[in-house]
Amino acid sequence: MKIGKETVPRSAICTSDEHSITVRGMDLCSELIGRISFTDYFHLLVTGRRATPAATAVLDATLVAIAEHGLVPSVQASRMTLAAAPDALQGAVAAGILGCGSVILGASETAGRLFDEIDQRAAGARGAALDEVALAVVAEYRAAGRQIPGYGHPLHKARDPRVDALFRVAQAAGADLRFVHIAEAVERVLPQAVGKALKLNVSAAIPAVLLGIGFPLQALKGVPILARTAGLIAHLNEELERSIGFALSYQATRELQYDGPARATD
Repeated sequence: MKIGKETVPRSAICTSDEHSITVRGMDLCSELIGRISFTDYFHLLVTGRRATPAATAVLDATLVAIAEHGLVPSVQASRMTLAAAPDALQGAVAAGILGCGSVILGASETAGRLFDEIDQRAAGARGAALDEVALAVVAEYRAAGRQIPGYGHPLHKARDPRVDALFRVAQAAGADLRFVHIAEAVERVLPQAVGKALKLNVSAAIPAVLLGIGFPLQALKGVPILARTAGLIAHLNEELERSIGFALSYQATRELQYDGPARATD
């Protein structure tokens, strides 16, 4: 990532004075508080634009879709951290968010970059022509040893049910479905490219619908991170009421098998 050469710190997001707070050119107290939903406010903060009805519907749906996913590793880390330090809610939330990488939650960003690359090469292609471009890009990924992000799921062998739910929202809202078509083209060519009929999962559906409302490619990872923060807070509230953090730790200890060198005998 290129480091900027700015010598004066500048920001177009927020400023304030003795009497007012301005966010993206709007008065926080008179124009935003009580007049805009958090989803729309998030869109405004990130993009600098008021959300269209389609953008609101799609962004809100993605946040709902990915907020909760059970006792995944990031949630377990978060709950165990709170069990060990119940006065540090912020540390427990941070522990969970720090686990959001290329495997957990980060696949939305990498899938979005895949779709963007196909879109740039396709130049409006549809149908068979789009499939040809998708196949070429996927083949390049495979030749470089790169995984195809957003396809396949350990539980949902058919399409992840959240995929069609998100696609329905985008279509009903009148969003641009260009990237949805790209995502489905990749799904169609995967059997030929990788020898497996891997189906779309939610990590591909999220960028497919968000890019269609003009959400910034470089901010895609922020959507699942924001959504999962809500889920983490729910788990941590439950942890304070019914702690399982140490039970999770004990279970790991019980299953642990030592395979290191044997202790030297006297």
